[in-house]
Amino acid sequence: MSRIAHGAIPSPNIWNTPQVYELENRAVDPDGAADAAMREIRPRDGAVVLDIGCGTGYHLPALAAEAARVIGVEPHGDLVKLALRRCAGLPGVEVHRATAQSLPVPDASVDVVIARWAYFFGPGCEPGLRELDRVVRRGGAAFVVDLDATRGDFGRWFQRTVPSYSPTAVETFWTRQGWLRRPLDLRMSFERRADLEAVLRIEFTPEVAAEAIRETPGLELAYPNVLRWRTY
Repeated sequence: MSRIAHGAIPSPNIWNTPQVYELENRAVDPDGAADAAMREIRPRDGAVVLDIGCGTGYHLPALAAEAARVIGVEPHGDLVKLALRRCAGLPGVEVHRATAQSLPVPDASVDVVIARWAYFFGPGCEPGLRELDRVVRRGGAAFVVDLDATRGDFGRWFQRTVPSYSPTAVETFWTRQGWLRRPLDLRMSFERRADLEAVLRIEFTPEVAAEAIRETPGLELAYPNVLRWRTY
């Protein structure tokens, strides 16, 4: 059996350097702004929560502290093993090797879906959106947290790294799908300068990463994001 689920879209930063991506997870949003915004729209207390693209399961324990049941889905088998290890002993948490476009859950069985920087990047994610229509039950909500490439230094560095990315096309796509949006002014905060530089190197091309490192003093940087959501 392949260690990567069929149909998975590669995620080079976490797939190739999970240890560095762990540093990024620890650094992102120390204020909890993204989670607060999602809770305001649809609380998780007693809910069945599905984390799509859960990676090493970084967010699963925190979700389990609120939800009745938490399901992590990740296409990379090695990361699934790390997520299972992280959540060992936590009741009500399960992790599956699967993709966003083929979710291993029954129809109308999930209350809250969260995808952070995973799969739902705009045009091309229609199969995953159809799966959301299938699995989210009435009264539920789906959330997508993604980088806002139109704002700040981080957005500028991203667009230089991925010049084919069209923010206009992405916004048009989500508007046509009927999703709502809210800007999130997140930040990354690191304990060590070496960690900040390592994260910039896995996010951008070598040339852009070197520029980002030069332009970023200290241990913090702004990380403009956007929260997208739909209720069911």
